[in-house]
Amino acid sequence: MSPPVPRAATAAGTTERTESNRPGWIRSAWDQGGTLVVAVLLALSIRACIIEPFRIPSSSMFPTLLIGDHLFVNKLAYGARIPFTDLRLPSFRDPARGDVVVFDVARNGSGIVPADRRPDLPRDTFVKRIVGMPGDRVEVRGGVLHLNGEPVPTKPVAEKFVDEHGRRLDEAIETLGEVDHGILDAPGSPGLDLRPIVVEPGRYLMMGDNRDNSRDSREWGTVAREDMRGPAMFLYWSWDSEGYGWLGMLSPLTWWDLLVNKMRWERLGDPVR
Repeated sequence: MSPPVPRAATAAGTTERTESNRPGWIRSAWDQGGTLVVAVLLALSIRACIIEPFRIPSSSMFPTLLIGDHLFVNKLAYGARIPFTDLRLPSFRDPARGDVVVFDVARNGSGIVPADRRPDLPRDTFVKRIVGMPGDRVEVRGGVLHLNGEPVPTKPVAEKFVDEHGRRLDEAIETLGEVDHGILDAPGSPGLDLRPIVVEPGRYLMMGDNRDNSRDSREWGTVAREDMRGPAMFLYWSWDSEGYGWLGMLSPLTWWDLLVNKMRWERLGDPVR
């Protein structure tokens, strides 16, 4: 009669047989699934706290940004918001005049028209340029931006710009602080003026570079710093995808046409200034 097998040895042997008898495809799926979960969590963390992609949907930032441009947002610069909280990570720098910034509108109210009086105010994400800093006195008169009583320097450009509606626009180079950038003006347009206001502490006045075709602080007021996602970094993709609906994007022929005929290869990697 053989001696009894110790219970611990029996349990270990059972475990070993169970692992060895598990089909290989199950072990492989389990390993790959764990890797996929880690990759997804890492990607979400990067998007939430480091960089975030953003697509340009309108012409409000012509000529700096075109419809179909795709850029990265530096969420670390101004201090990224921790997901599902109102807490923010420490910032690396403060917003500066001339920065092109991606931000949320009306999350913390408007500086010109209180949000509770304007239920039609957009609740959306925008990209615009900082023109007014806290404490600045800002006015747009006759289509000309004035800061603290002085017109912002501009220099006309001989080249004309054509928008998505076929309108010819006058281009000029505007100097905001240390940033020189293009702006557009529609000849004969009444313009979108702004009465003189003083920008409140902790808030910023934003405008599009396409001055006569932009929904910005002239309509819905100043933007709170805590609503800023971060400054635009550079373009990682750019193509002219106007006219293609979501159904059209399902066709391989559409993608071929976009890649061959509509790509703006020369813009890839361009910094946003």
